[in-house]
Amino acid sequence: MATTQTVHKKKFGTFLGVFLPSLLTVLGLIMYLRFGWVVGNLGLPLTITLVILANVITFITGLSAAAIATNIKVGVGGVYYLISRSLGLETGGAIGVAFYISRTLSITFYCFGLAESILLFWPIDIWGTMPGYAIPLFTALIIILITFVSGKSANLVLKFQVPMLILVILSIVALVVGVFFNELRMPEWSPAYRTVAPEAGFWIIFAVFFPGVTGFLACIALSGDLKTPGKSIKDGTINSVITGALVYLLIPVLLSITALLPFDDMADETFGLRNWTEVAFLDGLFIYPAAWGAILSSAIGSVLSGPRVLQSLSMDGLAPKFLSRVSKTGQPTIATWITGAIALLAVALGSLDTVAKFVTVLFLTLYVIINLVAATEKLVAEPSYRPQVNIPWYWSLAGALSALFVMYLISPIALLGALVLELGCYIYFKKKALEQQWGDVNAGMWMKIARFSLMRINEYPISPRNWRPIILLFVNNVNERMELVKLAAAFGQNRGIFSI
Repeated sequence: MATTQTVHKKKFGTFLGVFLPSLLTVLGLIMYLRFGWVVGNLGLPLTITLVILANVITFITGLSAAAIATNIKVGVGGVYYLISRSLGLETGGAIGVAFYISRTLSITFYCFGLAESILLFWPIDIWGTMPGYAIPLFTALIIILITFVSGKSANLVLKFQVPMLILVILSIVALVVGVFFNELRMPEWSPAYRTVAPEAGFWIIFAVFFPGVTGFLACIALSGDLKTPGKSIKDGTINSVITGALVYLLIPVLLSITALLPFDDMADETFGLRNWTEVAFLDGLFIYPAAWGAILSSAIGSVLSGPRVLQSLSMDGLAPKFLSRVSKTGQPTIATWITGAIALLAVALGSLDTVAKFVTVLFLTLYVIINLVAATEKLVAEPSYRPQVNIPWYWSLAGALSALFVMYLISPIALLGALVLELGCYIYFKKKALEQQWGDVNAGMWMKIARFSLMRINEYPISPRNWRPIILLFVNNVNERMELVKLAAAFGQNRGIFSI
């Protein structure tokens, strides 16, 4: 039996609860580590095209999410809640499990990245060569720390992201100052494909770049903690996507026009953060703290979002009930500890590059489903569907198909694995014969088809060949008049419509 539950007083607004964590997730690893590589291979015009294309897909998905969120009373679980209340528990549960896995393993990825970037400053002269276990050990310590803090207070964690945003802003200002206070050059107007095969170079780079714009859906998982969920999700999501897109349009221009960076060096993947530190004012003084803060913010976002998805699954009867328990501060404590433990175990995998593709594809299934839900709701046109964001159904459908194409670009094998996982979860939840206490778009879709079919019948004359009995039987007590019911049913022979 699906149940709902009020856990605690909601306290976060649009800025702290949605906009800030979403923006910091976008302005993260890809911006600092991969923009130089993109520009060095594609040149400025194609890089701008890539940024616009990626952000259009994200913006459409953001509009679809905002449309769904402003049509219902949003509870705990973010994207899972939106999908399950539109497509039903089985589909929502399958997507929710995939979302939870991707968010949990993302904690490990971000913490690995943070550990590796910090340990670049390992003092060899003092401690000697860094041992092989240093990075996994430091990663584990970071996971334990952020899990502990997040389990105690989401409010403290979110407020911690304010100085992180300041650091990111300072790093961008330092890059601007470094560019314009030094020699400038003309940008490259055509792609060079220095380190990428030209045959499919654009789409290979697009697949690497696209995860950098996907962070906003992970950060609406605090929906159950928001004062006004629908409004905050709408305003926070759309504004964070627009702000991130503007920054993403600025960075490649700056990297293209500075003479301090040879294009050959920019195109080298290993150059990474040096694309910023070689140009920025005061070198890496502002860049390294900002990059660390952005990575840490992304990890924190995963620690906050994953347990809340698990909490919502538990509240709907799709996971053990004890996972929905919350502390006095409203934190899903047990779910947080379990999530942290899984992320900690994933450190043992060592290199997670292969799993990273699978995690990204799992996350992109949310893009596909969110857009499909919005398109279906618009096409079915339920009388109760009155969102504050009115996005045409064909926009949402285009967003879903585009996201599916990106999933294929990233890894066809990971795409197949994600579909198998979600189909397996769907079949499992379907066999549990779950009960839900709300209507979903499936019933509305069949009503729409039935109405359409009945209206079409009027266009064709009914002949004896096509005649089917439509019987309406009035009885006071079905059990007492069962013989009459059987007689009426016999007239129809399961060929028409029999209503009692």
